[in-house]
Amino acid sequence: MTAILPGATIGILGGGQLGRMVAMAARSLGYRIHVMDPDPSCPARFVVDACFEGSWDDAHAAADLARGCDVVTLEIELVSIACLEAAAKYAPVRPSAELLYVIQNRIRQKEWLRERGFPLGPWHAARSQQALADAVSALGGRCFVKSAHGGYDGRSQVKIGFGDLTTSSDAWLLLGQQPCVVEQALDLDREISVMVARSPRGETKSFPSATNHHERQILAWSVIPSLISPELEARAQQLACDIANSFTLEGLLAVEMFLTTDGDLLVNELAPRPHNSYHASERACVTSQFEQAVRAVCDLPLGDVSVVRPAAIANLLGDLWLDHPPHFDRALAIPGVRVHLYEKHQPRPGRKMGHLSALGSTPQEAVERVLEAQLLL
Repeated sequence: MTAILPGATIGILGGGQLGRMVAMAARSLGYRIHVMDPDPSCPARFVVDACFEGSWDDAHAAADLARGCDVVTLEIELVSIACLEAAAKYAPVRPSAELLYVIQNRIRQKEWLRERGFPLGPWHAARSQQALADAVSALGGRCFVKSAHGGYDGRSQVKIGFGDLTTSSDAWLLLGQQPCVVEQALDLDREISVMVARSPRGETKSFPSATNHHERQILAWSVIPSLISPELEARAQQLACDIANSFTLEGLLAVEMFLTTDGDLLVNELAPRPHNSYHASERACVTSQFEQAVRAVCDLPLGDVSVVRPAAIANLLGDLWLDHPPHFDRALAIPGVRVHLYEKHQPRPGRKMGHLSALGSTPQEAVERVLEAQLLL
């Protein structure tokens, strides 16, 4: 393989905050950046060389993007397979359409993992209202129901059996009467993730695991390192790398995992792109996930993923803007805190507008600082 060296042009399918942050890292390395996004004022627009307007299934726009690029990658799973195939006629696409085809449908993703022996919690596929009802009953009545295709940050998910009156028929209607996965609710010790990078030449590196805390199915805060036991850390690292190698990954793969109170380590979901839980890598690690994404897709030597100092992030949702602009000056008075905003101009409840990051001498201190700063907003 020949490395794609600085001075070349990288295309990104998706211009949201992840594309923006990859673009910023790529520019520091000396690359030019083109993005494609349905929104001509997407967050990446202000830091790239060219922005192609196109929907997630606009294969013509994807081809137009790729014509001027030396390699193409993605920052969102909603991009159609047709877009990746159209782009691949003009430049290498990393990760591949074959990988995305598996991951962007939760039923296919879980079946792929199960067939290869990777550990999963109890689940069923449901392609009808009756199948959904049967699955909920078979799994004990306390379940998460998720659309097979699309949805993230708690969207396209319904909880059943958590003290409310939501029924399986309600869930089927709420999710648009579309195929879904039904997952048994588990007794969790914590949720973690591991980010793996793999280059076309086969070099693989995985970041230390992150501990993640969700509220309303949206990541609220995350910290690196996670401080699980060395034995669990080794298992998590091996599991994530085995999945990446099974895919023959080219790029990044975030592996979300559940650690149960019984000590089981189970795969939750996969994301073939930079991940919210590794934003803290910009502060914690020698190499950020964003620079690593560039290195991986350009077939450069992968960067050192060692933790220099513990760091945590807290997401800033649009809810913070509803009453008054956030008091960022107060947050920045906390030692070790930084503000990261995505240049999204329309705050909405639940919309990720940015994040805070904080350093600490321990992971606990980093979390305490970032949450203290968040309260001051």
